[in-house]
Amino acid sequence: MGLNDTPSGERVHIGFFGRRNSGKSSLVNAVTGQEMSLVSDTLGTTTDPVSKAMELLPLGPVVIIDTPGFDDVGELGGQRVRRARQILNRADMAVLVIDATVGMTDSDRQLVRIFEEKEIPYIVAANKCDLLEGGAVPVPQYTAAAQGMPAGQGNTIVQNPDAVQTTPAGQDNAIAQEASAAQGEETTQEKSDVQNATVVRGEAVVQGEASSPKVTSGSTIYVSALHGTNIYELKECMAALTGVKKEEKRLVGDMLEAGDLVILVIPIDESAPKGRLILPQQQTIRDILEAGAAAVCVKDTELKLTLDRLGARPRLVITDSQAFGRVSKETPGDILLTSFSILMARYKGFLDTAVKGAAKLERLKDGDRILVAEGCTHHRQCEDIGTVKLPGWLRKYTGKELVFESSSGRSFPEDLSPYALVLHCGGCMLNEREMLYRMKCAEDQGVAFTNYGIAIAQVHGILKRSLSLFPELAAMLAERQRV
Repeated sequence: MGLNDTPSGERVHIGFFGRRNSGKSSLVNAVTGQEMSLVSDTLGTTTDPVSKAMELLPLGPVVIIDTPGFDDVGELGGQRVRRARQILNRADMAVLVIDATVGMTDSDRQLVRIFEEKEIPYIVAANKCDLLEGGAVPVPQYTAAAQGMPAGQGNTIVQNPDAVQTTPAGQDNAIAQEASAAQGEETTQEKSDVQNATVVRGEAVVQGEASSPKVTSGSTIYVSALHGTNIYELKECMAALTGVKKEEKRLVGDMLEAGDLVILVIPIDESAPKGRLILPQQQTIRDILEAGAAAVCVKDTELKLTLDRLGARPRLVITDSQAFGRVSKETPGDILLTSFSILMARYKGFLDTAVKGAAKLERLKDGDRILVAEGCTHHRQCEDIGTVKLPGWLRKYTGKELVFESSSGRSFPEDLSPYALVLHCGGCMLNEREMLYRMKCAEDQGVAFTNYGIAIAQVHGILKRSLSLFPELAAMLAERQRV
């Protein structure tokens, strides 16, 4: 990753899904402006998901993912479909590519159900619209409609042609719009899964006036990857759908005030990458600076000396979890203390679950299996945190003969029932959706889920102190300890 690159975990992940030969790969190439995916008339040309991190205007930094056909068959085809399903666990948005000359199929409807179950916002891209001649085009019954496009940006697909005034042909297709939205009336007529609509040229009129794209999940847009029809409009729709952001999350900056002093403890040992800081450390420094606070970075061996020499008392010490034991002893009790891993759990949205999951450490039994999961892949060192240090600390803390297994990168078992506990890294290389998917997998199967920082704080007896930044969690922990 370059110095100016946006980390993968911070990019919007957009997956293109659909049947074989619906034109997914051609549409991906048209949207990205690159020959990202192989294209041919042969069924099943895309055999594995293909990902590309890029800047895609007007969306910004994204990861575009082309997936195998969801209707693939046979033993190998089944494996390809499983790969496509896995992408759904990290897709922030989906583009369902259908063949406009065929309409929605059972496979497409199955994908829509999955999108809705997983609460993934999606757009239906009816590809190959160049093969439709003048008259009727298929529109799925349940596809929600966008509420308009700017004047002059193309043809609008509506259920009722009388709802929109027509203008001369020759302009591009724009976004699908139901007649009920245009007329303000409900349609009571029985509808089949695929209905006919009329191509209306020109400006889309919504409740009497033109409007900018207000795309809702399930909107349909007619496109042609071959001729480039509505590719820009598709990107506009994607940007509009992903532009509905949740409240911006911060690592630590929202808990600081301008002028605060924060010490970051960063061990430099054999496992540390050469010549750079790891991603959570970089992000934390940046967040502290954006808050108007000051960040002082030291090695764990230099913390005590730094504290003695500082003229001002720091508000907070943030440490690598591996150094929790030493740092907690050398940091005065009136200074707040936490770890990069705990802050990352908060940032990714699973800190509450991780704190609750730590209670399982007290109930582990001989023979219990623990899954140690990491979101990235790296060369294992002799003192690797996941395979050496953590297992050693937990065996000593529990006094039990525990069995440890590991997973890394994108591989994460769907069946967690063999495990008593999932012990996950901070997840800095995974986006929030994938981290929450992994957490939910564990919760749904009744398996405790925590992370490195919480577990290490627990075994060192400083979990309550490490949560002092979060009064509600600290109170929850205190209540649990009283019971």
